[in-house]
Amino acid sequence: MKNLKKFAVFSLAILAIQPLFKNHIFPQVNAAQNQEIAIKFIGQVGNQPFRCGNNYNLGKPATTVTPLDFRFYVSDITLIDNNNKAIPLSLTQDGKWQYQNVALIDFENKTGACANGTEETRDLVVGTLPQGKYKAIKFTLGLPENLNHEDSTLAPSPLNLTSLWWSWQFGYKFARIDFAFSAKTQSTGKHQNQTNQHKHGEKEQSNSFLIHLGSTGCQAETSSQKPITKCRNPNTSTITLTDFEPSKNAIIVDLAKLLSNTDLSRNQANTSPGCMSEPNDKDCTGIMATLGIPFGGKISVQQTLFSVK
Repeated sequence: MKNLKKFAVFSLAILAIQPLFKNHIFPQVNAAQNQEIAIKFIGQVGNQPFRCGNNYNLGKPATTVTPLDFRFYVSDITLIDNNNKAIPLSLTQDGKWQYQNVALIDFENKTGACANGTEETRDLVVGTLPQGKYKAIKFTLGLPENLNHEDSTLAPSPLNLTSLWWSWQFGYKFARIDFAFSAKTQSTGKHQNQTNQHKHGEKEQSNSFLIHLGSTGCQAETSSQKPITKCRNPNTSTITLTDFEPSKNAIIVDLAKLLSNTDLSRNQANTSPGCMSEPNDKDCTGIMATLGIPFGGKISVQQTLFSVK
């Protein structure tokens, strides 16, 4: 009986100190060791904030334009810690703006001339990663190959926007950045109220300058089929930004830099207005350079569209 009482007291003591062992001696690996972060993107045009309905003087020489659209996909986001280790950001699966490792950034709000867009905007990428200090960020402008050639009418959000999709063959528009010429602009070449149709099937008014970034050289029997091999020109860009701490910094996306070496008032003959990522369209040369994408036989250079604030 005496031994039974001792055993009971011992058992109660073990139960009493068990939480201490659980929480301190044997710490669990759980969500508490992760941190949620929000990476902020800021749409800018030089020193001005981006707004639908505003006029901006862009390009070389400067041409007065008003925005029609400003959206793009980012994927494969990693943060670089102080030990130079790349840590993938696990995106929050919100069912709307983020899916798997892809996020949509949307600066337009369907006001002014931005009629083809959506009222809601999105300037954040939200996710979790281990607690720690980080000094740089790396991401892809564009979609991974395994998601690029899906059917947008069946795909989950944010891959269900038909305005950001060409076809099964060519896939998605990784970025859609469109402008219309203001009434005061004297445009030349094919920017004279004509309608053009390019190989991706889009019909576009030529009183505009359109930038649709996407893959080209995608071989398929028809545009309604996926490519049989990888596209010859993926046209994605790997962006690396140093001196970036998620809690302190934001990412500037500057349209003035994107168009700093592009003449918006001219358009190469027999091509769609602006840049549709076609390798023979010289109107893409300056744009692809600022995106850090090899184009026209030239190797890629350091991108300038994205910077740290």
